[in-house]
Amino acid sequence: MKYLANIVSLELFPEKCVGCGLCVEVCPHAVFQIKDKKAVIRDRDQCMECGACVQNCAFGALKVDKGVGCAAALINGMITGGEPSCDCSGQGSTGNCC
Repeated sequence: MKYLANIVSLELFPEKCVGCGLCVEVCPHAVFQIKDKKAVIRDRDQCMECGACVQNCAFGALKVDKGVGCAAALINGMITGGEPSCDCSGQGSTGNCC
């Protein structure tokens, strides 16, 4: 599944990566792979900004604004019992764009 192209807040700092592979293991959308003993971003646009990679990287090699984008829309949809939406212009919009 692809989300909106080129808007993901995900950043990888290769100089801090030790190649442990935890990001590969915890990412629900296979955004990362290990190449030449370092993590690389395989497909940035697949990131749903859930923050699992950042939470599990003990070396500070990753940054993402978790709780925004499609991950937030899915979670909010589950909490409210409504359909997940990243559309900030729709009815019921609070002006807080995800």
